[in-house]
Amino acid sequence: MVKRQIIKIDEDLCTGCGECIPNCPEGALQIIDDKARIISDLFCDGLGACIGHCPVDAISIEEREAEEYDEKRVMENVVKQGANVIKAHLEHLKDHGQTDYFNQAVDYLKENDLENPLEKEEHGHYAHGKDTLPCGCPGSAVMDFRGEQDCEAESTKENVSEDMKEEKPVPKSASQLKQWPVQLMLVPPIAPYLKHADLLIAADCVPFAYPDFHEDFIKGRILLVGCPKFDNVEYYKKKLVEIFKDKNIKSVTVAIMEVPCCSGLYELVSDSIAESGKDIQAKKYIIGVKGDIKEK
Repeated sequence: MVKRQIIKIDEDLCTGCGECIPNCPEGALQIIDDKARIISDLFCDGLGACIGHCPVDAISIEEREAEEYDEKRVMENVVKQGANVIKAHLEHLKDHGQTDYFNQAVDYLKENDLENPLEKEEHGHYAHGKDTLPCGCPGSAVMDFRGEQDCEAESTKENVSEDMKEEKPVPKSASQLKQWPVQLMLVPPIAPYLKHADLLIAADCVPFAYPDFHEDFIKGRILLVGCPKFDNVEYYKKKLVEIFKDKNIKSVTVAIMEVPCCSGLYELVSDSIAESGKDIQAKKYIIGVKGDIKEK
């Protein structure tokens, strides 16, 4: 048994609708006695693909003692369900940046002379930052486009004629976002863009209130977004501690709103840094509801 993140089902909330079942290709969930239940810890990777499909929010992630996830055992279960389930499982691992598990799954298929449904879309093992999304599930796919935007902009300038330049005005501002996803719930701690990053941790409402958010805050930083009032703060803390411990973060900027409930985000970040044992000073900005900077 090891301590790790794993799915938790609130039986009082669960209606037994089964919406989560098709979204767990690993086969960790079944409806038993009119409730969704984890049939084996070793099948649950703790990535939460089923969470967004629960209509009553009965599924969350917790950290507890559980059997260690076993990709080989999962693949033995997955392949019995056919090519579509194999494909869904591979895409699930890929979208969450689980490189090692993805490679283990591909190796299992090769060792057992089974067809890889992603073979036409994949050439060798998955590499971070070069993934395309055949699954139509871009919400949690790890994408790192640092450097790409500048190249694209320069290429566009070289290929646009003078007449076209006059007809199509240059946008007043460009996106400074360099990665995806940005929601802290979805960002895996192993995402490559976190390494040696200057982090911006912003409350959900800040980008809507502050008009120059991209230029003044995102530029040159990796963005993580969360809400201390409505999100799972303990889950966020565990994830942030892991990021601060392992990714050699260079700096942390926290942007929050002036409303009282938002202050919890800065406290969360400060506590996570302290627990990680790293010497990082978090810089705080407080944004007014009218878009001005109240304090920094």
